[in-house]
Amino acid sequence: MKKTWITLAFAVTAAAALTACSGTEEETTAAQTTAAETAAEETDAAEDAAEAEEAAETEAAAETEAGSGELEKLVVGASPAPHAEILEAAREVLASKGYDLEIVEYTDYVIPNNALDSGDLDANYFQHGPYLESFNEQNGTDLASAGAIHYEPFGIYAGKTASLEELPDGATVLVPNDITNEARALLLLQDQGLLTLKEGAGLEATPMDIAENPKNLEFVELEAALLPRSLPDEDIAVINGNYAIEAGLKMSDALATEDPDSLAATTYGNVVAVRAEDVESEKTKALMEALTSPEVKEFMETTYEGAVVPLF
Repeated sequence: MKKTWITLAFAVTAAAALTACSGTEEETTAAQTTAAETAAEETDAAEDAAEAEEAAETEAAAETEAGSGELEKLVVGASPAPHAEILEAAREVLASKGYDLEIVEYTDYVIPNNALDSGDLDANYFQHGPYLESFNEQNGTDLASAGAIHYEPFGIYAGKTASLEELPDGATVLVPNDITNEARALLLLQDQGLLTLKEGAGLEATPMDIAENPKNLEFVELEAALLPRSLPDEDIAVINGNYAIEAGLKMSDALATEDPDSLAATTYGNVVAVRAEDVESEKTKALMEALTSPEVKEFMETTYEGAVVPLF
């Protein structure tokens, strides 16, 4: 504005000099006013043009930066299948939100939580809620669920025996050896009429809680990851969804599967875990939005044929 007044003063002086040699005082005053107004208008127009040019340059710079591919890194730990595959399906959605996804694969259930707790990961995606709670209690960590994404139905798969109806007396049954997954296996066997659990055993059931076992089934407890490998040696096995997928087993091959509305299915949804203080962070929000996007839902439904069920 200071620039405008200097120009205006100059215009007035110039106008006075041009009109002082001739004409009346009124003509001189009119000429001075007209010249001043014209100069002021030209100055304002020049300033507006300069401001518009500056705004355009700023916008162009912002567009250049946005298109430069400089994304903020987001590091997420996951089991190879299906979690890492699902994350891969969310990559483009995350990129559109400004994040470059880095997936770190793990084949056990302990290291990814330790890595998250130590700050090596921004989040992990491999476990269900009860396991996360149990891990916190046993290790003094403060990890939290940002939300459930999917669940993987347990299935009963044929080994030496082709169907449940053909199970012989004393048949051997492979089940996971950790508490939460073993209970799921027993509940599924109960749903098929193969055994009856003590009242109230629920999600903490073990073979010690079997009240009735009409076929005298023998239970072989193994680490969950080893179940598919040992399947050919036993009559049947109850296998976690993710390990079934990794072993190439399809839900359509299962002799029986968990009902989507069962206690186990509604309890054991697979969650995205983060440090408790990061539950509401922008990174976490972006990750959850990407994993619950229509693109990812379609990927789950078309890729896994019922072995991975979206919870959104």
